[in-house]
Amino acid sequence: MKPFKNLPAIGFAILLAACAFGWYWTRDTDEGRGAAKATAAANQSLLIDQRLIQTADQMAAQADTKEEQDLAREALRLTDHELDQSFATALREAVMRSGPASGPLQQLSARIAQLKTRVAASQQRITQLTKDAATKDTAADQLELAKAQLALDQDELDDAQQELELKGGDEHSKLERALQEHEAAQHQVAVPLGAIKAAPTATLSEQVRLWLSLTERDRQVLAARQQADRKAANLATEHDSLAKGLTGAAAPASAAAADQDTEDTAAVVAQLRQLSDQRKTLAELNRRMQDVQQLGGVYQRWNALLAGRKRDALHVMLRTLAAIFAILFAVVLLDQAIRHAFRRQKVDRRRLHQLRIMVIIAVQFVGAAVILLIVFGAPTQMTTIIGLATAGLTVVMKDFIVAFFGWFVLMGKNGIHMGDWVEIEGVGGEVIEIGLLKTVLLEMGNWTNTGHPTGRHVAFVNSFAIEGHYFNFSTAGQWLWDELQVMLPSTSDSYQMAEQVRVAVEQETEADARQAELDWERVTHQYGTRTFSAKPTVDLKPSVNRLDVNVRYITRAPERYEVKSRLFQKIVDLLHQPAASGKPA
Repeated sequence: MKPFKNLPAIGFAILLAACAFGWYWTRDTDEGRGAAKATAAANQSLLIDQRLIQTADQMAAQADTKEEQDLAREALRLTDHELDQSFATALREAVMRSGPASGPLQQLSARIAQLKTRVAASQQRITQLTKDAATKDTAADQLELAKAQLALDQDELDDAQQELELKGGDEHSKLERALQEHEAAQHQVAVPLGAIKAAPTATLSEQVRLWLSLTERDRQVLAARQQADRKAANLATEHDSLAKGLTGAAAPASAAAADQDTEDTAAVVAQLRQLSDQRKTLAELNRRMQDVQQLGGVYQRWNALLAGRKRDALHVMLRTLAAIFAILFAVVLLDQAIRHAFRRQKVDRRRLHQLRIMVIIAVQFVGAAVILLIVFGAPTQMTTIIGLATAGLTVVMKDFIVAFFGWFVLMGKNGIHMGDWVEIEGVGGEVIEIGLLKTVLLEMGNWTNTGHPTGRHVAFVNSFAIEGHYFNFSTAGQWLWDELQVMLPSTSDSYQMAEQVRVAVEQETEADARQAELDWERVTHQYGTRTFSAKPTVDLKPSVNRLDVNVRYITRAPERYEVKSRLFQKIVDLLHQPAASGKPA
């Protein structure tokens, strides 16, 4: 059995070691932070250092006085101006260091250059046709056709430039896009966000709620990222399909536009405008695809951030669990130490056992209180403290509370009073004390005995008035039916003697019978029960050589023994009257 006694200590020690290992494994290391930052930086690909304005935004969110807000606005103005200058410098340097492309980007760059040349030629032709429109009749149609061709070439050029930017070959376009996003962000209204942070002093319940909240948020962000990836793939498919259609239709349209003898100029212009609209749609698909891809990158960085926060929350949670298991382990060790210390004492074993139980319970209570503080924390509101204390006292002192309210029941109209003869839980006796919590009886035995007190005081908690039952008289006189038996010899005077016994009992109990009838009528009047006669009754039972006479009469419970003694004395005197007169008995 000894190994089983040490089983709780071994179990808590193993759990403590596991929590300590997990706490060490999830500690905040430079390698982990560096990997997270590298992932975020690789996905962000920022061309301009925006840390100054980001810091200013964070500080502005924390300003809570007018003076601090003025300083925060000044800091935002200065950092915004500095960022504008950085964009201007970066745009100028991007133009200066732009060199010839290589690899797959070389063909795209050559196409862009060709399209720029075509656009410039179209613009010159439009200028010339504008001058000739006043003198030649056909110049107007050719001018309209040239404008449509210019719009088509310009849309194709924009599409090629966006494709180059998307593939990372146009730094200048990236900078322009970043500048546009920054200017758009300056016009947006800042939305206050409430950050959730696992503080080192947080309770275990708060840490668990934080970890669950971060897990659910991570799941939602991952779902949003997957949705963005699917949207980007759909846009890419749609873009490729539209681009293939435009590649086959662009050559005939250009040939038709170059043919000066084409009679159906309106049809060619309509075809070119349709191609221009499709080019605009293609450019819009490019921009949408780029936005969605950037959105996926944002969600990826968000996932990395949430992963770090979940690791921090788990680290703090494991530390708290380690503290709880350490307390449990200490309580188990103290329990064993206390048992060992008391076994070495040489005093009374029964007293030692009671004292040991009290000490162990005290240690366990302190340990449980500390663990509850770690899990739920100290209550910060007085109503919470009062509620918890009331609930605890209600559970612990339930019997005393019921006994207290039972006292009101006993003191009521249908309760019991001092001097009443009652029966509680099978014990009968006279009530000698009615306290707030207990009732004391002087035991009298059951009703078949003589009614003498046994000398024992029996105490009952007053909860029997609510949860149990008790027997008491329905009237204040405490009336009861008593009985005595007389055996008369079987002679010719037996029935006359029985009648004399009845008359003697009736005379002795006449006053009590009259008062008992009045009390009974007063009590039963409100219930509508039938009345009864309190006069004595005599039952005769003939047997061999004798006549058994059973006499029932009404009497008070406290006076029962005295009344029966007087009746026996009268009956004895009555039985001896024939002998005194010289007649045979």
